[in-house]
This record gives sequence, structure tokens and C-alpha cells, in this order.
Amino acid sequence: MNNVVSVGVGSVTGAVVSELLKAIIEEAKMVLSFKSVYMELASTMEKMLPIIMEIEMLQRAEELQDLENIIDEARVLVQKCSQVKRWNLPSKVKYTRKIEGINKKMLTFCQIQLQLIMLRNQRLIMHQLGFRFCSASSSVLSPDLSEILPVDTTVAIHIYLESIYKELDVLNVSPPVYRDICSVPKIHKLLFGLDLPLMEVKKKLLDDDDDDPVVSLVVSAPPGCGKTTLVTQLCHDDDIKEKFEYIFFCDVSSAPTFRTIVQNLLQHNGYEAPTYENDSQAVDGLRKLLEELKEEGPILLVLDDVPQGAESFLQKFQMNILNFKILVTSRYEFPSFGSTYHLKPLGDEDARSLLIERATLGHYKTLDSFEDPLQKTLKRCYGIPLLIEVIGVQLISKFVNWARHEVESWSEEETVLDSPQPTVLECLQPILNVLEPHLKDCFLDIGSFLTQGKIRVSIIVDIWMELYGEGSSIDHVECLNDLAIHNLLKLDTLWTNEHENIFFDCHHGPLVADNPLKRIPLAYDYKDSFYNNFVVTQHSILRELAICQSKSEKHHERKRLNLEIREDTFPDWCLDLGQPISACLLSISTDDLFSSTWVEMDCPSVEALVLNVSSSSYALPNFIATMKKLKVVVIINHGLGPAKLTNLSCLSSLTNLKRIRFEKISINLLDILLSRLGSLKKLSLFMCSLSEVSYNIEEKAIPEVLPSLQEIDINYCYDLYELPDCVSEVVSLKKLSITNCGKLSLLPKDIGNLSNLEVLRLSSCINLCELPETTDRLCDLRFLDMSDCLALKKLPSEIGKLQKLEKISMRMCLGCELPNSVRNLENLEVECDEKTGLLWERMKPEMRNLKIFRGI
Repeated sequence: MNNVVSVGVGSVTGAVVSELLKAIIEEAKMVLSFKSVYMELASTMEKMLPIIMEIEMLQRAEELQDLENIIDEARVLVQKCSQVKRWNLPSKVKYTRKIEGINKKMLTFCQIQLQLIMLRNQRLIMHQLGFRFCSASSSVLSPDLSEILPVDTTVAIHIYLESIYKELDVLNVSPPVYRDICSVPKIHKLLFGLDLPLMEVKKKLLDDDDDDPVVSLVVSAPPGCGKTTLVTQLCHDDDIKEKFEYIFFCDVSSAPTFRTIVQNLLQHNGYEAPTYENDSQAVDGLRKLLEELKEEGPILLVLDDVPQGAESFLQKFQMNILNFKILVTSRYEFPSFGSTYHLKPLGDEDARSLLIERATLGHYKTLDSFEDPLQKTLKRCYGIPLLIEVIGVQLISKFVNWARHEVESWSEEETVLDSPQPTVLECLQPILNVLEPHLKDCFLDIGSFLTQGKIRVSIIVDIWMELYGEGSSIDHVECLNDLAIHNLLKLDTLWTNEHENIFFDCHHGPLVADNPLKRIPLAYDYKDSFYNNFVVTQHSILRELAICQSKSEKHHERKRLNLEIREDTFPDWCLDLGQPISACLLSISTDDLFSSTWVEMDCPSVEALVLNVSSSSYALPNFIATMKKLKVVVIINHGLGPAKLTNLSCLSSLTNLKRIRFEKISINLLDILLSRLGSLKKLSLFMCSLSEVSYNIEEKAIPEVLPSLQEIDINYCYDLYELPDCVSEVVSLKKLSITNCGKLSLLPKDIGNLSNLEVLRLSSCINLCELPETTDRLCDLRFLDMSDCLALKKLPSEIGKLQKLEKISMRMCLGCELPNSVRNLENLEVECDEKTGLLWERMKPEMRNLKIFRGI
């Protein structure tokens, strides 16, 4: 290293980190039980070592503290793994994930912090050499680091960094083989009245000293009493977590077959889930899994929301395995399965506290002066938390409004619930009568989705845009907000780490449950129309309420029709209709044993079709071609892997079809792009497998078959390496969103042909290095989102030509160079993080109207 590099820039305390790195490399190579993954880790660290040694010559010791912490974590992990036997597959799976986590942390350090350190070193070295940094308005530019450091050192650093990126690229995004669908949910609300039940149930599970210890326990209560909340809190209890090495939480309502749950458990633990021909095979698979896991410690399996008549289903889980316990929640009892704990309604004080907490949330500071109506309301809720949240909040808020605005008298509300001891469903019925007609319709529509599902807000908005008019999406989102205020659904946000693999459950995703949303921001993104990160959840009894509303009508007369098919058995009413179905919204749900053998159905009035599939292959029914009014098709796969979709040709004859959304489908993208869908306006692909894409086509065909396509939304498509060139020929396109596609590295070089494009979203495409130079021809572009594109190196040199560009979002894009032409963008708004904001600060003297928003 020459004299320039060795200039002292602070008190160097020695090459501590590099020595630690050397030591852990040698230790990692000795762990034979994890040879492949640890050799990969050792290889990664060996590539980092020369860079760290170079940097240590310039840095204070604390500057590499984060890396030192990662290395310390790796050392502890190496020591634990060295004690794991080769044949202990569960432990190998668990620790393999942790090893991969270390690799990813190093990737993050290299892509973000290491770049910052090198940038600051450049400035420090220049300061020592007497260079003076010039303002942005000066014509003298700061010399590049390559002009100061020796050529061989600079080249070596860049080569090492590129090597690390490529080495770790395989860890960024992988097919969703491992699905984190059996983990305990998070608690996202204050708990009332559960202290005693929690203590009692915990005692039953922990007390193994009795002559007859509890092995199977059923927590039973009417719907809405808090059974799921109780067992979820129990699973988070420190004593329970200390007792059980493994805690699995399975929602039976979303995975209703025994085979599906076993497959989910296998995948959750890192195993390939086989296709079982019968339940006996699945029983053997579950037994083998449990036998292996119990070597690590006790196991607790939670089966949530088990339906009536499930005795034979539950018995399949009962195995004579030491330290294996089962906890069930259900509205019903199963005496032959195990003992029952009856969860009681809330006591008076707890019910009152819950009502006050829910009613005053964001509305009123206190309700202490309304004791009489509080007590009257509580009598109508019977201590059931769900009724307190839905009926109770509605009644008390109406009374408070009357007290303030003299709108109506409380006596009119006293007759809402007159039944002496009604069921929970009967108690909920009157709430529909006080909803506005449009709000009621929207609530009933949501019943078309599977119970307990986490439904993407964008799906609901797409359906409502077609059923209720293509006005502003704000109206439809406001409708969801209103339903949430009535506690008829919950709004949550999906939040992901841009460097982590994203593992999905049946309904896609890890929820940030400690900060639930009461409302969706109406100006969340450009033109208020991008809501991919928001989801709707709903209690199962509320979905039953929506479905029961239409049961009074005959099937062929219903406005909304839900058809559930088990194996290849259709409901009797479906086999003998005798006349056309008049439904406007049709939902069809099939299980994993459905063979796509359809009966013929006449559905001439259907405008929105929702297909909930679970099988590995799925053929669209031919009768779709007869749905001449069909405007939107949503196909959601709830199965293990992407479902192969066939018979797409039935969509080509639909002249009114405007929106298509596929979730977790294996499909050739060109099958859609080359289909004659003259009215199609929006194509959405979520977590789809697009590996079969072929690029050898004649681009000139695209504008002819898709003349109306205005929006393409591709999200979490893990095997999308590059966007087909033919996309650049969809000249009608106004919005192109490619988000969370970690393998994407190339955009069509002729993307500039999209002369009508207004929105280009590329957020969290972490391997995308640059935008095509033709991007500067997108003369109508108004919003450009490059947030979390960690590998992005530069913007197009002539991006300043985009005079209509109003907003750029580029969080976590520190390594991205800003060309001089950006100074030509007047009235630009930039959303960025604190560090990326430094790139724009130097532009401010020449961009007087530049607005920089940090920390978004």
C-alpha cells in the first residue's frame, strides 16, 4: 500500500476485525455437519477479508463495529453447529437458516455500510492531501477515489465487491419452498380479561407431574370470545416458550385437510412436502417429522378454529409420542379427543374497559359521563369481545353523537337487540341494517374470499372499480376505511425487509401486527392507486354473516354466489340448476384434490369472478367463455407451490374483460401478452412463476392483441430475471410496476417506446443495476420509484429530458450516481432516506424548487 493510503486518518486500534474474520473462517471450515453452507460462508468471508484489511488501515475500530457484531454472531453459531450431529435433520434445517441469515447480513453490510465507509474514506484522504471539496455550483468536480488509491487496490476492491454480490445473489430471492405458515401470529391489540384463563390453560399444559397429564386440550367458546387471542398470547408466554422447543400454529380454516396441514408443517421445517395419496401416508409423514423434532425438545401443536364434526380429523394428530402436546380452539367440544377448557365471556369490568378502549380510540377522550348508556350497551353484548367491538362501539358512538348533535334518541337503539339469549350471528345481524346500502354491498362482497384470508386491498379495489364504476380508487378505499371503523374488518400493512427472503403463508406474507391500521392513507402513493402493501383480514363469523345474508334467496337468484367444491364433488344445487345464474359476483373455491373436471354452468350476468384454487394444476372452466359481461378475473392459489394454469384460451372471447390478477400461478407471461384481450386494461401477477418465458416472438403482434392495456403490476415474482422486450411494445401502457422481484437485472432496452407511460415503479428490485438509456424518452413519465434498488449504479444520463417528472422515490440508493442533467428537472419532489438525501443536497443550489423528503 502506498503512502497515500497509509496516511493516518484517526487513531487506529489495530486490525481487530480482520483477525476475527480470519479466525472465524478457519472455525467455519471445521464444521463438517454443515459443510456446504459453511464452506459458502467461509468463501464469502474470505472474499471480504482483503477489503476489510484495506479499510482497517484508515478506520477507527468502531467504524467496523457492525461487522464485528456479525462476526461475533457467526462465531457463536459456529460453536453451536459444531455440536450438531449429521443425522439431526431438524437442527440442521434450523441452523442452516441462521447461517444463511449471517450471509445476508454480510450482504447488507457490503451493499450499504461498506459503500458509505469507502465514500467517507475518499473524503478523508482528500482532506489529508489538501483537496478542497467544491460546492455543487463549482465547475471543479471532486476527484474520484480511483484517482487517489493505487489502481491495483481500487480494482481489487471492486472485483471483491462484485464477487460477493454474485456469490450472495442466490440468497436474495428463492422460490417459496419454505413457507413460514405455521408460526405463532403476533398480538396486535390490548388484552382484556385473559389473565386468569391464560394462567389456567398454561397450568394444564405445563403440569406434567400429575398422574394424568394433559396431552390434548380443547379451548372452546362461542365465536368472537377470544379463543385465538388467548392461545396466541399463550404461545408468546415466556414459560411456554421455555418449555416447548417447537411451537406450531396452524389455522385449520385456511388449511382444512389433514394432508395440507402435514405438508405445511413439513415445508415450515424446511422439508420438501410430498404429494400424499391418502391420509395414512400423511400420518406416517407427520410421525416421522415429530420423531425427529422431539430429539430437540418438547413440541406444541396449535390447531386453531377447528370446525364441527372434526373428531376423525383430530384423531389423526394424536400420536403416542413423548413431549408432544396438542392445543385446539373450536366453537365445539370434542370429548373423545381431550379435555375441554371453556373460555367464558368477559366480566363486567373487563367488558366495560374493552368498550371504552375501543369506543374512545381516536374519537372521544372520555366516556365517564355516559355510564348509563355504557351499561345498556354492555347488556346487549353479553361479554363477547367481538360483539363489544362491532355492536357495542356502534351503539355507544350513536348515543354520543345524539348527545352532541341531537340527531336521534337512545330509546330507538334499545330495540336493536331484543332476543333473550341470541347467538353471536343473530346479534350481528342488525348491524347490516344500519349500514349505508353501498357500504353493505361492499361488506357482502368481501365474503367471496376464503375465511381468515389476508386479502390484498388492491384485489378488492380492482373488483369494485368494475362492479361500481371506474371512478377514483379513493372512494373504494374510503369504503374499506369505513368498514374498518365499524370493526367489520381489519386493515393491516405488509412490511418486508428488502434483504430477506420473503416467505408466505397461504395468503402471502408476514404482518406487522404491533401497529395495525385503522385507516388506509388516501394519498398513499402517486394518484392514490397503489395499495399492494395493504391487506384486509376478517373474523370468520363476520364472513358467515355476509354469506348468510344471501341464503334466503335461491342460488340462481343471488347477487353473490359462493361455490365450494370438495374433491370433484359439486353441491347438489349446482347439478340441477335448470336456469341461468344471475350472480354478478361469483366465487369458486376448490381443494387440492380437485381434478378440474367441471360441470357446465350458465352464468351470463357474472362481472367479477374469483377462483380460489389449491391444486398443483388447474384448468379454467370452459363456461367462462360464456360470461360475456365478465370484467375482472382473480385467481388465487392457496396450495403448496405455484399452480400450473391451463385453458387460458377461454378468456380470449371475453370482449369486456378489463382486469386479470393471478396469485401464485405458474404461467408463461407471453400466454397473456399474446392473448387477444382487446379490452384488458390491467394485468397483475403476484408471486407467480414466470420461468417459462420465451423471448423469441414478433413484437409487432403485441399492440394488436392488447390495444387497451394500461397497467402491468408484477410483484414478488421470484424467477423474473428480465422483462421481455415485447413489453416495450405495449404503447398504451401508463403504469408499469415491477416490485420485490429480486432476480430482475434487465429492463427492455427499448422501454423508451412506452410514450404514454406515467408511472414506473421498480422498488426492491435489488439486482437491477441501471435503467436503460432510452428511459429519457418517456416523455409523459410523472413518477419514478427506485426505492431499495440496492445495486442501482446510475440513472440515464439524459434523465433531465423528462420534463413532466414530478416525483422520484429512491430510498436506499446510495450507490446511484446522479447525472448532471437532473438539474433540468424543475419542481421535482424526491423521497429518500437520510443517507441517499446527501446525493440530492448538492443539487439544491441549481434546483430552487427541489423538495427533499427524508425518512419515508
